[in-house]
Amino acid sequence: MKELENPVFIDPTTDEGFKRLFGDKINLINFLNIIFRGRKVIVDLTYRDTERVGAAEDIGTVIFDLMVETSTGQEIIIEMQTSRHSNLKKRMLYYASKVISDKAPHGDRRGWAYSLPEVYTIVLMDGFHMPDSSSRGHLHDICLCDRDSGKVFYEGLGFIYMELINFVKGEAELESELDKVFFMLKNMSRLKKLPRILNSGVFQRFFQLASYAKLTKEERYMYDISLKRKWDAEAVRQAQEEDRQELLAKQQALEAQRQALEAERQALEQSKQVLEESKQVLEQNKQVLEQSKQALQQKQQALEEAHAYNLAQAHREALSEGERKKAIESARIMLSKGYDRQEICDLLGLTIEEVGNLK
Repeated sequence: MKELENPVFIDPTTDEGFKRLFGDKINLINFLNIIFRGRKVIVDLTYRDTERVGAAEDIGTVIFDLMVETSTGQEIIIEMQTSRHSNLKKRMLYYASKVISDKAPHGDRRGWAYSLPEVYTIVLMDGFHMPDSSSRGHLHDICLCDRDSGKVFYEGLGFIYMELINFVKGEAELESELDKVFFMLKNMSRLKKLPRILNSGVFQRFFQLASYAKLTKEERYMYDISLKRKWDAEAVRQAQEEDRQELLAKQQALEAQRQALEAERQALEQSKQVLEESKQVLEQNKQVLEQSKQALQQKQQALEEAHAYNLAQAHREALSEGERKKAIESARIMLSKGYDRQEICDLLGLTIEEVGNLK
């Protein structure tokens, strides 16, 4: 193990730091009264065995980080979590349910009447966010409530999650006692002295117990090991987060490629449709051209027929004019020989005017 630089104050989120600070009854009472924000007032408490053995061989043993019972009978579980758990909420619910079920008497329960204690679970979360939550609040006070009205349905079961990673206030921004608790838990191991704003009896006791210089040699050794475990766990968590981010980046890249391929496929499909439409238009144009060609041929044929008819008509008219001239000449000869004009008209098919004009 590498030699560690001695801090001024220990880290309360390590196993040894947590046990040292919250293993002190006065510290824990002060802490709980601040966390409950006046809803509960704890005067005294008793530390309970943190190991809960299952009622049957097939039911596993549950070990809490800290378990206490108040002087008014409330049961409180305090858990310190420094690594992400996908089933954290379910596990805390199971812990609370275990405490409740253990209160049921064995055998005859006729006089019990479901006399249950109030059970609260407080979870200190360091270094990770609440699973399946988009909230960036640092305190989550959970209870059973009516979903429609929002009113508390049952006060005797509650969960308080303290999300240290979401607490971002600096020393000058601290307003409430709750702010000071969050600031202390998150920053104690980095401080060189007790901040002036925390210089009160409640927090002085925390910092006195947290003094690294006051630890015995054995306590320092155990704390250093505990701190190294936290660092190792943090390194593993960071590596997992990097792997997760890398996997997410690859998934996003694959999704981008898929979308690009889909866009290309759609573009090809559109091009295919355009080509098909162009083909149809060309086919229609071809039909129109063919129809125009046929119409032109019909028109040309009609013109040729009309031209032939006109030539024939002109020829006929030319022939008729020649015959008329011959009839006029014959009429002139017949007039000179004394034929009657009407008789000439009848024989030659001329009009009386045409014969009358002859000399």
